[in-house]
Amino acid sequence: MMMLEKLLGVERSRKFHRALRNTKTSLLCFLLTILVLRGTIGAGNYGTPEQDFNQLRLKLHFPPKRVLPHRPDPNNINKPYTYTLGPKISNWDKQRANWLNKQQNPNNNNNNNNNNKKKPGVLLVTGSSPKQCENPVGDHYLLKSIKNKIDYCRLHGIQIFYNMALFDAEMSGFWAKLPLIRKLLLSHPDIDFLWWMDSDAMFTDMAFELPWERYKDYNLVMHGWNEMVYDDKNWIGLNTGSFLLRNCQWSLDLLDVWATMGPKGKVREDAGKVLTSYLKGRPVFEADDQSAMVYILATQREKWGDKVYLENAYYLHGYWGILVDKYEEMIENYHPGFGDHRWPLVTHFVGCKPCGKFGDYPVERCLKQMDRAFNFGDNQILQIYGFTHESLASKRVKRVRNETSNPLEVKDEFGLLHPEFKAAKL
Repeated sequence: MMMLEKLLGVERSRKFHRALRNTKTSLLCFLLTILVLRGTIGAGNYGTPEQDFNQLRLKLHFPPKRVLPHRPDPNNINKPYTYTLGPKISNWDKQRANWLNKQQNPNNNNNNNNNNKKKPGVLLVTGSSPKQCENPVGDHYLLKSIKNKIDYCRLHGIQIFYNMALFDAEMSGFWAKLPLIRKLLLSHPDIDFLWWMDSDAMFTDMAFELPWERYKDYNLVMHGWNEMVYDDKNWIGLNTGSFLLRNCQWSLDLLDVWATMGPKGKVREDAGKVLTSYLKGRPVFEADDQSAMVYILATQREKWGDKVYLENAYYLHGYWGILVDKYEEMIENYHPGFGDHRWPLVTHFVGCKPCGKFGDYPVERCLKQMDRAFNFGDNQILQIYGFTHESLASKRVKRVRNETSNPLEVKDEFGLLHPEFKAAKL
């Protein structure tokens, strides 16, 4: 002590001793931390430092974000990375046919008489983000949207699947539907068609039955126009917010090609540049599923075009901006069952984003028009039971039919209580 004071001076000597005490305290804390970690995580099979390190690395290992780890071998640098939705399947038609044959075996208790079905088995698929809506009222409108779809599916004998899980973190946003669709096609070989519908689309013609016979030779049905897709190469030549996809090998192959533009990051950004340069009228932004489909059909028509039906005889997708303000006129002059401009099958609120705080249109306008669309469709359901909304803008309902002691003799206005277009027992 005296020696240090002589060498360093009193003030420097005190600083030195203070630093020494702090170092001792830090070492003691470090040793105590190691002891606690060893007690909590374990000391390995033999209590060696190497075992401790391996155990700690396993405990603190974070799994990758991707749920489906189907990447090329990273050790083989000669193979370029190409995204895939899953293991390559080349014989799905055969696998599915064998499965269906087993189900139709008279000795199988699961036989559901698929041969006697009046129309194909259909699974309507929709969904929303696993996170709560940023807009406080957004979840309420999602509830209205799924209620609307359940009503239509119940009337038409269609199964429904609502998804809130992100199956693959790389396929976010527009692209999240693709891994889901593939998984459902493979998991439900009993369905003939999968019908995808966005959460911001609503059924507004509860009586319209799709012309299934028209699509017997096609695998993909989308709302669109041949001239706009194949001749003009217009990025809005079709819409992917509501479409039908047959459960077959062709569809799996198409999904594989479609998905290559979807992985977020550089792949999606570079693909967006290609789409913008090739497609008419497309703004500059990352690749989206709709533009990608137009691009695939326009550049590979020989491969895919013969099995794609672009429907415009009715509104498989109907843009809300040209429809919602005409509902009163439709009610006055027409009735459900047309599916077209007279009474649209689907009203799609493209660009509204009710779950977010911002969209392409004012939020108040979108929510007001969504209320009108919901009530327009809901009135067709309520009239079955003798009620209707007081107006398209009102949540309140009023009675339009008196009660009777012979309820089974009552006929609802649009014939939706016991419709003939229901599928046979699924």
